[in-house]
Amino acid sequence: MKFRSLIILTSFFVFLSCQQQAQNIVIIDAPTFAEKIETTLQPQIIDVRTPDEFDEEHINDAININWNGNNFESEAQKLDQSKPIFVYCKSGGRSHKAVEKLKELGFTDICELDGGFMRWSSEGFKSNKN
Repeated sequence: MKFRSLIILTSFFVFLSCQQQAQNIVIIDAPTFAEKIETTLQPQIIDVRTPDEFDEEHINDAININWNGNNFESEAQKLDQSKPIFVYCKSGGRSHKAVEKLKELGFTDICELDGGFMRWSSEGFKSNKN
């Protein structure tokens, strides 16, 4: 009987530890996104727009991994899954799809910019152009 209780108790703790490793995926507004970037050591900021859109203007220190390109998955796998990742696109459609793919790839801490770069820009946050 004690052995069975021990197995049940162990299973319970394993279940809880797996729950604690659950993915932390959040959609956040531009001020919160900016604050989290500022307070994260070496943030991984991913712009999933096209290279032309990225070249026009982007968030400082962002890298471009084109969601519509042929190598999104292979480029995303080069990132550090143990660190937070910040994702945005123009208005939110592509970034939402990219976040879903990043979850499938094993990323566990993902922040998505609500309203995308359009919201970021309209609220006056810094980019490579200002």
